[in-house]
Amino acid sequence: MTNVVITTLTERPDFADRVFDFESPWPEFMRQDKVADALLGQVRAAFPAYCVVATDGDGAVVARGLSIPFCAEGPGRDPYPDGGWDAVLTWGFADVRAGRTPTAVSALEIAIDQAYQGQGLSHRMLTALRDAASAQGHDTLVAPVRPNGKQRQQRVSMRTYLTQCRDDGLPADPWLRVHVRAGGRIVKVAPASMLIGGSLDQWRGWTGLPFDHDGEVEVPEALVPVRCDITHDFAVYVEPNVWIHHDLGEA
Repeated sequence: MTNVVITTLTERPDFADRVFDFESPWPEFMRQDKVADALLGQVRAAFPAYCVVATDGDGAVVARGLSIPFCAEGPGRDPYPDGGWDAVLTWGFADVRAGRTPTAVSALEIAIDQAYQGQGLSHRMLTALRDAASAQGHDTLVAPVRPNGKQRQQRVSMRTYLTQCRDDGLPADPWLRVHVRAGGRIVKVAPASMLIGGSLDQWRGWTGLPFDHDGEVEVPEALVPVRCDITHDFAVYVEPNVWIHHDLGEA
């Protein structure tokens, strides 16, 4: 991993058009979030100082880290909104339009090329996002984390899932563990961090599942079941995430 170099997009603007070069790690249904579809691709251009890219010795992009500054103060605002990922992404762009000064920074995504997974790059990318926020004068970084082990326990509440720890006291979930080891503190559950809805035919296309009965449908790589309504020809996925707070300058 010594040949991997991580920089901000302010330092290397020539990589801005290449941060999505490698295959997306997200399942097809997760790419249907309307907030992400409208705004995520604009983050790299609007907030390059808060975005980092990892390249290998050949100059290929092997990982990206995106974060966004937002104003957490004022009516209806919160550093850890129940609306999680969708909320902070929406707020960040709304604040730019309104000329509001950001008071917080939220991580949005750390994605790593499959060939480089399991080599400690996730910790380096998180450190780089922390450093990027700190360089912009912020003293904290928050993150609506998607615990990647939760997909194997879809019918367990996120609150209960958070109680699962290893013998050393660290979270049993691998991605939560990365954050805690980096100095992060688990704050609360974001119960509606992403909202993905569609017709039953759309869900069949996204997942390959029949969606032929009312109620909960377990979809591979989802964190909770999808709610299916045959009568109204609609299904909706409401994903919970976990808010983690990082004090910058520590760990």
